Amino acid sequence: MATQIVPSTTARRDSADGLVPQGLTPAGHVHWNLVAPELVEAAVRREEGQLAEMGPFVAVTSPHTGRSPNDKFVVREPGSAADVDWGKVNQPISPEHYALLKADVQEYLNGLDELFVQDLYCGADPSTRLSVRYILPNAWHANFVRNMFIRPALGELATFAPNFTVYHAPEYKADPARHGTRTGTFIVLNLAEHTILIGGTRYAGELKKAMFTVMNYLLPKQGVLSMHCSANIGAAGDTALFFGLSGTGKTTLSADPERGLIGDDEHGWSPSGTFNFEGGCYAKVINLSAESEPDIYQTTQMFGTVLENVVLTELTRQVDFGNQTITENTRASYPLHYIKNHVPSGRGGHPKNVVFLTADAFGVLPPIAKLSPEQAMYYFLSGYTAKVAGTETGVNEPQATFSACFGAVFLVWHPTKYAHMLGELLKQHHAQVWLVNTGWSGGAYGVGKRMKLAYTRAMVRDALNGALSKTPVTTDPIFGLQIPTMLDGVPSDVLDPRGTWSDGAAYDAQATKLAAMFHENIKKFGDDVTPAILAAGPRR
Repeated sequence: MATQIVPSTTARRDSADGLVPQGLTPAGHVHWNLVAPELVEAAVRREEGQLAEMGPFVAVTSPHTGRSPNDKFVVREPGSAADVDWGKVNQPISPEHYALLKADVQEYLNGLDELFVQDLYCGADPSTRLSVRYILPNAWHANFVRNMFIRPALGELATFAPNFTVYHAPEYKADPARHGTRTGTFIVLNLAEHTILIGGTRYAGELKKAMFTVMNYLLPKQGVLSMHCSANIGAAGDTALFFGLSGTGKTTLSADPERGLIGDDEHGWSPSGTFNFEGGCYAKVINLSAESEPDIYQTTQMFGTVLENVVLTELTRQVDFGNQTITENTRASYPLHYIKNHVPSGRGGHPKNVVFLTADAFGVLPPIAKLSPEQAMYYFLSGYTAKVAGTETGVNEPQATFSACFGAVFLVWHPTKYAHMLGELLKQHHAQVWLVNTGWSGGAYGVGKRMKLAYTRAMVRDALNGALSKTPVTTDPIFGLQIPTMLDGVPSDVLDPRGTWSDGAAYDAQATKLAAMFHENIKKFGDDVTPAILAAGPRR
């Protein structure tokens, strides 16, 4: 006997105007604001992927298993042209090329048998949030954005008025000669029209990061700092921020069972405090285990979660989290409330502590250090981490990565605008900044060992509860950083990076090499960096 569902007589999920305001007159069926069970049913029916054990939906996005930053463009139009930091990150595309591409994408979407629409909010602060309409051809992508952004109440949907529209056409390929793109893949932002065109890639991360880029443009115009960081809050109401590039531990360290999770990736800092842009999390799950990260692991065993590019065992449909056959960049998308100690409002107060995370594969930075205000600005502009040695012939050393503001590929204004705003907020609210190395100790990658997560958690815990502020420190002779000499739960010899190396001279050479990389990188900001901030960098 079929399950009986009681029809609603008062609520509707579609728009009275349909998709006409978005320039669409679809020939096929339009599914408006379906909930997770409906979207998963549709995704299975359409054979978009498969279900894993415990119910998460698994999708494969090959050949694109990560973002395509070289295929992202911003329309060069009069309203925003003077604001945008044009270059490799923000590549210009003409209004004429954009208009052709938009018209062709609309024609493509109009011809599909099915479309899925999701109306969502970006931003937990009602005073600055965007109302975003996603138009998508795949049910699993619709479930992804529904996981990732803030879901309106059912009663809000009939009157939902989007002020931003995302057209998604993952199977449509642009024509570079006609559309002005680099390849068939495109992520095109029109800040004047409040639209985003995404196509030629199935990778779902583009759907969230494109909106983050938009927020990075709009919020600073309103006096709000947009940040690539996670955030949590303690029992005493103390908010903490965690900045870091992919793989440095933002999601892992912010998902602390003793603190409430505000969000794991994108936040704003306004005159009234901090707020999440999203309503979900997008965690990297390579080598994930129930022992090391129980809260995040639990979300991967729940219905409604979307898993990207993971490998399933054939007979059991269990996820093999250690399998990198498709990509190392395996991901899980889940609603924020899947983390049991989440903060339902998505908001917190002004941060008391700010943590800069780096995974230093050179093995020379201390596991934790206290930063002065000038050092905070230097390391924020540097946005340093280091990846492990590559697989190319002759490449045997770690690869340094400098990404301004710990998210240069998502910035629209010049990085110094964000740095200046952060500096003013840190000063105004007396926030302490810490540098935490989640990378290697006792040697570079291949010789040393990755810092134990238990040690990092203990260090961060004492930084946030104030215990570390009372601990004696020593000053690193090369980087000038204040390093604590003792810490509960962490062996004292771990705190001194040089002391963990068997060869002190080798450490000095490696540290000097990294310091020179910092000096070379900071040069690109020229006179925008004050002498005081320059002096706060590694010593020559």
